[in-house]
Amino acid sequence: MKVALVHDYLREYGGAERVLEVLHEIFPEAPLYTAYYNPGGLGENGKRFKDWDIKTSWFQYFPFANQLLSPFRIFGPMMFESFDLSGYDLVISSSATHLAKSVITKPGTLHISYIHTPPRFLYGYTTSFNYKKRWWTRIGGEIINHVMRMYDFEVSQRPDILIANSKNVASRIKKFYRRESVVIYPPVSLREALRAGPPIEIKKFEIRNSKFEIENRKYFLSLGRLVRGKGTEVIVESCTKLGVPLKVAGSGPELENLKSLAGVSVEFLGWVSDEKRLELLSGAKALILASEDEDFGITSIEAQWMGTPVIAPASGGYLETVIAEKTGEFYGGPGQVTVENLLETLKNFDPDKYKTEDCIKQAQMFSKKRFKEELLKLIKSNLKDPFQPQGDKD
Repeated sequence: MKVALVHDYLREYGGAERVLEVLHEIFPEAPLYTAYYNPGGLGENGKRFKDWDIKTSWFQYFPFANQLLSPFRIFGPMMFESFDLSGYDLVISSSATHLAKSVITKPGTLHISYIHTPPRFLYGYTTSFNYKKRWWTRIGGEIINHVMRMYDFEVSQRPDILIANSKNVASRIKKFYRRESVVIYPPVSLREALRAGPPIEIKKFEIRNSKFEIENRKYFLSLGRLVRGKGTEVIVESCTKLGVPLKVAGSGPELENLKSLAGVSVEFLGWVSDEKRLELLSGAKALILASEDEDFGITSIEAQWMGTPVIAPASGGYLETVIAEKTGEFYGGPGQVTVENLLETLKNFDPDKYKTEDCIKQAQMFSKKRFKEELLKLIKSNLKDPFQPQGDKD
């Protein structure tokens, strides 16, 4: 059986790319079709994909492609329609912003599309770029988005099966695409990739190269890309006002703005490796999140996998990943993720009331093993011919 993987684009590394890696583990011989591939933009994570068979669209060779990727999203369906997938029995697309689900397959090919979210910029959700801040981009953006919403609805009907990464996203699929979907939560494979052993045995890690000499579980942690819409400014301002230690791990265009808001208790670590993520998560008092309409929120699972509680907005995918008063605490809600609300939660936060075992038990619901089993069960039940993928070992 011939299998192909399809992904929006590869120029940054996040939750969608972690899912893509696991799909490639299941089907290691499958080529990857993508609109655009920029190994340099992936930084240290570029080595994860260096041995893959990656096939790019015509846009790869377009002048200034990296700068034009975002505005050229309107041509996303054309990029993916240009691929010849007639020789494949199974196509799995990974789709969020660039409409990878728009690939055309032959009759008899099973096309399953993993939807991380319907494109956030099309349906009023917060994005890293605010096109409404200037009148000319607002007018142009609204016209383009109107056309793209029609595109998006049309191409969302092409896959045979839609998989939603959460119940939250499943409700968006129902609303915008008028289709039912199967919920399969993303895999959290940080510990499995590091082979670090049972999380319950981890008591403490040394946080190296830090300007703070802090005992274990004495600092809060913010972890993720520093872009608009993640709410990191709320976290930085809150911890600055309280004067509590905060470590901010991640990079992005908002870095300098965040530094201007930060007090002496806040430390910016920049990009960190998976090994460093593990150290930071295991040593934190709590992971703080502030994206009020998060699609799923894979970082919250990574924290719990390390036995660390989570402080998150009472909205979006966090409602599916965090158990209130057992593995973390909620604050605010839609439109209420504010410094004032987070301050109140931080003032009363007691990390000692959370059991490491409870956090780990919750995180195990989102394991890589579980993801593979659920996906393969779905595939096998919808394929006529039986098969055994090479990567089906976990």
